[in-house]
Amino acid sequence: MTQSRLGTALITGASSGIGAVYAERLARRGHDLILVARNRERLNALAKRLSDETGRNIEVLAADLSDRADLARVEERLKTDASISLLVNNAGIGATQPLLESNVDTLEDLLTLNVNVLMRLTYAAVPGFVTRGDGTLINIASIVGIAPELLNGVYGGSKAFVLAFSQSLRHELADKNVRVQAVLPGATATEFWGAAGTPLEHLPEAIVMRAEDMVDAALSGLDQGEFVTIPALPDIADLDAYEAARQKLMPNLSLSKAAARYRTED
Repeated sequence: MTQSRLGTALITGASSGIGAVYAERLARRGHDLILVARNRERLNALAKRLSDETGRNIEVLAADLSDRADLARVEERLKTDASISLLVNNAGIGATQPLLESNVDTLEDLLTLNVNVLMRLTYAAVPGFVTRGDGTLINIASIVGIAPELLNGVYGGSKAFVLAFSQSLRHELADKNVRVQAVLPGATATEFWGAAGTPLEHLPEAIVMRAEDMVDAALSGLDQGEFVTIPALPDIADLDAYEAARQKLMPNLSLSKAAARYRTED
């Protein structure tokens, strides 16, 4: 097999759900793949099927990203493999229980994977993208990044980090020919819900999107040049208005004097 002219996509959380769909779609687009997840058996099965169906070079890199040694192996690969042109930061865990019913140690593990791991993998990949003058970073956030009231606040906070981090990266890398996309799925039909504490069947069908449809919409958004893609949002004008309001706030967020409404009368 020859190296793909599109380069290699490294996908975390690739053994099932959203990550596995990204693997299939990107292989069919012509990318070679490096699949990262803990479950080697699932990864091997997916890699064999996609290799047979697409003819692409597909490598399995079994790793528990919450383990520092395993994470370091993936970081090293991102730093040294010049064929990697696309990183999909998809690995993550969720939480649906309210604060008073949550286990703080479990939430700390969530923050490690959703925030620290994503940050470290990004810092491993992006310098190479900049040096080569090409690269794409796809960060899987969530609608709770802008609507934290919907689920556990720590999970929402972790996804707000992903969005804010992506916004900063987009700004910093604007002239480096590096694409950044933040994807904000709503409820998606994956194993996420059972692991997070709310079985999928407990959710209204009207709000749950198939993983295949979610990823297809996200990739369409990437093709259209979107920075933020919310697959379920019917009218992009609503997102544009949200961003315009945020931009309007920015010049007045830091000034030398408090706003008049906070000043006491002399």
